[in-house]
Amino acid sequence: MRSKKRILLVILVVAFLSQIPFACRRYKLRRLNAAIDQLNSQRATPEGFVDYKGVVHVHSFLGGHSAGTFSEIISAAQANELRFVIMTEHTEKDFDTAAMTLKDVHGGVLFINGNEVSAANGDRSLVLPGDLSIVAYPEEFKNWDTPGLDGVEVYNVFTNARQVNPFLAFFDTLWSQRNYPELIFALYLQRPDEALKRWDQALTRRRLTAVGGNDAHSNIGVSLRDGSGKTLIGIQLDPYETSFRLVRLHVLLEQGKTLDATSLIEAVRAGHCFIGFDFLGDSSGFAFEAENAGEQKIQGDEISLQKETKLRVRTPVTGRIVVIKDGTVVLDENGISSKELPVTERGVYRVEVYLPQLGSLIADKPWIISNPVYIR
Repeated sequence: MRSKKRILLVILVVAFLSQIPFACRRYKLRRLNAAIDQLNSQRATPEGFVDYKGVVHVHSFLGGHSAGTFSEIISAAQANELRFVIMTEHTEKDFDTAAMTLKDVHGGVLFINGNEVSAANGDRSLVLPGDLSIVAYPEEFKNWDTPGLDGVEVYNVFTNARQVNPFLAFFDTLWSQRNYPELIFALYLQRPDEALKRWDQALTRRRLTAVGGNDAHSNIGVSLRDGSGKTLIGIQLDPYETSFRLVRLHVLLEQGKTLDATSLIEAVRAGHCFIGFDFLGDSSGFAFEAENAGEQKIQGDEISLQKETKLRVRTPVTGRIVVIKDGTVVLDENGISSKELPVTERGVYRVEVYLPQLGSLIADKPWIISNPVYIR
């Protein structure tokens, strides 16, 4: 009997000690949450182009892989104050899932109907109205010379999540899901090194817009449903509302221009947009521009190299600004919210922004990934 009690005591002690790291991680998330609130209170008022935030790469019950309903998606978009959602349903041989999914305006949110398509060689792309085609999962993409490519999903939540240790994720969820559902992802967020490398290489040959993909399915969790499909009890680990907070696409339109399906697709094709990991802080108001003696352009545009050509970066809060030319860092400066950089060489220039002031958990993880300015 004493032996059994000792074994039980040892098990309880080991179980207790095993949870200390997760309690510490929850404490770190609480501190991070406070730091983010403080950061958001310091944001500067956006100027210039109108910034519309939305999400890309969303799936519903159509095409399998998800039981998510249209109502859940609309409600999640409204809760996140999104202006648009780009649906990318899996294809089915017997019916057109793009035609059947959400499109037009619902609940004040603009929906674009598209598909996630697989080629014969396994290459996957997001195909949207207007023949807009975006490389999905670039780490696995083979034929970069495919005609008609317009963009690259340089970040994908699912790709990042596949690298997470399930054991860690399970206990992090038990400790932090209730209070910090989206901030749990701060423990696992990684810079998409390989995807960015492949994008930089492709940019030397062709123009390609970068987008961040939520790859939202709302299909991870455990639940008990009745015969009608109604959930009686359960826990959803990736509800749309949380997924839509993680990464967003910010689309830039000129003042006075209406956001609709046409203007949104045109802006994405032109690269007039940037990726914001908004669960770390609202990135609205970021600007990356270029000018010379006679032209003023924004990210996604081309501009001619002249004696007076310069780049200008503005961020809504101070941070670390990194300027990259043809895949190589040419400027890395911390503690600033604006930077003007004279340009003396042609090339493809883009920007990444980091928030080291949020602590070591976030210091090397991107907050903003811009689209390029092409200096010709």
